[in-house]
Amino acid sequence: MFSQSEENYLKAIYHLEIDADKGISTNAIAKKLDTKASSVTDMVKKLSDKEVVVYKKYKGVKLTNLGKKTAASIVRKHRLWEVFLVEKLNFSWDEVHDVAEQLEHIKSPKLVDQIDAFLGFPIHDPHGDPIPDKEGNINTIDKSLLSTLTKNESGVCVGVNDSSSEFLQFLDKKGITLGKQITVLEKENFDDSLSILIEDRKLSISNKIANNLYIQKK
Repeated sequence: MFSQSEENYLKAIYHLEIDADKGISTNAIAKKLDTKASSVTDMVKKLSDKEVVVYKKYKGVKLTNLGKKTAASIVRKHRLWEVFLVEKLNFSWDEVHDVAEQLEHIKSPKLVDQIDAFLGFPIHDPHGDPIPDKEGNINTIDKSLLSTLTKNESGVCVGVNDSSSEFLQFLDKKGITLGKQITVLEKENFDDSLSILIEDRKLSISNKIANNLYIQKK
């Protein structure tokens, strides 16, 4: 069994490892969790004793197979709860993250399996992120940032890189949601801003927005 704090560390390392090709530094973990590097060092030692991470000085932290499976189960719970909150309790997608952060620490495997079945075994959460299965496996899809598309290229919006409430609320105001087709009409050389077509609406968006929207190309 792991404490809530230990689970938060495992999940943070899990997310950091997705885009890393080497061990995760204690400074990177500290930044991710908004804590002190000294606190990270102490926690890494505890997790190492529980055989869920391996830490080598100057080479960083890596999850063991047990650590990856444990972290994936936490992510699985978090994302299933987000689906449940949106689909069954009418939460909006910008409201669910903080609530799911609390619910992800519930220890009952049966409850999680029952929710998964009740929801029809969803494969992604309301933000487009894949939901790990019971073994920690993830079905990934080919996706690109909208900012990488060129003129006349199109695709379906399948996820967000920034899941902050502020960004999601902004997307709601602009009518940008998952599942909608987006076509690039123009790309400005000056600042890489885009003129896009969302179904039948024209919209101008900044490069910052385009860098936070995932598209599955057609």
